[in-house]
Amino acid sequence: MVDPESVPRLCSVVLDCTDARALAEFYRRLLGLVYRPGDEPPAAGQADERGRDWLVLRSSEGAPQLAFQQVEHLPEATWPKHDVPQQLHLDLTVESVAELQVQHERVLRLGGRLLYDRIDDPDEPLRVYADLAGHPFCIFVG
Repeated sequence: MVDPESVPRLCSVVLDCTDARALAEFYRRLLGLVYRPGDEPPAAGQADERGRDWLVLRSSEGAPQLAFQQVEHLPEATWPKHDVPQQLHLDLTVESVAELQVQHERVLRLGGRLLYDRIDDPDEPLRVYADLAGHPFCIFVG
């Protein structure tokens, strides 16, 4: 048995991207997260220094969730082909097929793209999307 005090805790999942602010905004709006203090978008007309480097989104209770690291170049994953592997994806769940359809419309409105549709699967209805940077993520009925 491992002493729980000696086990590292997952702090956040970090996504590389060529536009940290845009990707952070996509997930902030999709998941209802909030910026870590100091990472909020700057006032109109001011430079976005934080948005050109590293941003963190937290739950409304303050727990870190997702971080966004600015990189100069990022090849887009080609899932379901394996030319450029996805390496990691996020799994999101909803309670019903009706809610999956609601979230489908939201994802598209926020700029996500549908990659794979299995909403009619009786055992595990799901859809796979690409975010603004091309990272695949799933929303399924769980």
